[in-house]
Amino acid sequence: MALKNSVFPSRPESLALPVEEKGEGEEVEVATETTASTGVFNLSEELGHVVTTETVPSPPTSAKVNRSFQAKLAEREAKANQPRKKTQGTEKERGRFGWARARRKRQRYVEKNGRCNVQHGNMRETYRYLTDIFTTLVDLNWRCSLFVFVMAYAVTWLFFGAIWYLIAYCRGDLDHLEDQTWTPCVNNVNGFISAFLFSIETETTIGYGHRVITDQCPVGTMLLLLQAILGSMVNAFMVGCMFVKISQPNKRAETLVFSKHAVISLRDDKLCLMFRVGDLRSSHIVGANMRAKLIKSKQTQEGEFIPLDQTDISVGFETGDDRLFLVSPLVISHEIDVHSPFWDMSHTQLEKEDFEIVVILEGMVEATGMTCQARSSYLAEEVLWGHRFSPMMSLAEGFFDVDYGAFHHTFEVDTPSCSARELSLAAARLDAHLYWSISSRLDEEPTLVNQPTKQPDSGSANSKGGEPTFTVGEMTDIQEQPGLGELNGSVATDQSESEA
Repeated sequence: MALKNSVFPSRPESLALPVEEKGEGEEVEVATETTASTGVFNLSEELGHVVTTETVPSPPTSAKVNRSFQAKLAEREAKANQPRKKTQGTEKERGRFGWARARRKRQRYVEKNGRCNVQHGNMRETYRYLTDIFTTLVDLNWRCSLFVFVMAYAVTWLFFGAIWYLIAYCRGDLDHLEDQTWTPCVNNVNGFISAFLFSIETETTIGYGHRVITDQCPVGTMLLLLQAILGSMVNAFMVGCMFVKISQPNKRAETLVFSKHAVISLRDDKLCLMFRVGDLRSSHIVGANMRAKLIKSKQTQEGEFIPLDQTDISVGFETGDDRLFLVSPLVISHEIDVHSPFWDMSHTQLEKEDFEIVVILEGMVEATGMTCQARSSYLAEEVLWGHRFSPMMSLAEGFFDVDYGAFHHTFEVDTPSCSARELSLAAARLDAHLYWSISSRLDEEPTLVNQPTKQPDSGSANSKGGEPTFTVGEMTDIQEQPGLGELNGSVATDQSESEA
């Protein structure tokens, strides 16, 4: 009896199936009737109902234990469900029980401006950056580069200025400043500031003439030679870094633009993936070359997961169409064939795919002769199915006018929503149907036969000599010849048609 009264009724009423009980009050009956009629189970509403119905007066002492257990369980479930209620009001997509479902956003591998969105971490061999210190300084941002540039000169000036001051202090030149018979190492050096100024004049070869080294100081002569050599090296190194950084060809890529969207439409009855590229400058890119990569994670047949796998997308490498003469904006086309990674992709599947297309334009800058590379990318939602780029070139008086206002514009065209494989199979079925229908109709058509000059006795009296007659289902001598008639189901040649 103890188990019967305490264990079984101890589960919450919100989780129990609706039963016919009349002692629970009107609110419980309404809730059970609503759940049974709609058939939808809302956990949050039911748990909230349990909390509110705890104020009902408790029956006997044996039921008090059950009510307290139900109240604790209901409060625990209600607290656990509170953050879920907050997310339900902000998100649009909901799960099976009404909870919010977070939609994962595709992370770009390459940004639209060409910056690669990859950060290297946990690198322990950082000393390798110092082995190529020149490239390291060139790769720094401008703030760090200017800081290194200023500190390189300031440190060398302070370092040699301190040495010049130390020489003057050790020789006693600072103690004989008013002695006209004393020959110092450097004239007119009376403190650290004057020694620092002499160091700047020596390294930058200014030579004002007020502070000069004398021939009575061999140590100063050696230091002067050392500072002149090291100063030239610092000048060459830092000026070279700044020159390379200023003339970097990646700034030239800022005037190489790609269309915001890629499109898929028919070209010569074949599905093609297309995007547009243009050069805003009048100086051209020499030897421009276009490449494209498909970035998509995949899993091999052995179960190996390859994140961000790179697959080549042909943009005319076999035919030489990837080598561009980029004088005006061009539309780069990728024919979706058997070797294309989009061979089995339809319009419906495109909306569900998760991939990224990286396009790379390489060439040599005509003004500087340095190699330049421009990059961009297209996500799956940036590929428009059934669109085509708007024309942007017109013929003006004496020249071709390019309207860059229509560079990113597209318009819809009639495009089948099936995949390239299905389109190819449909075209093959149509060709086969036409092929066999034509051959079968030619077999059933009446054949023209010339009547001989001498009419046989069984000939018709109404027929005249030399007039042609039509016979159905007979094969003439011309059609029986292999080279003139129908051979292996093929259509008759022109000779048989002319004689007919």
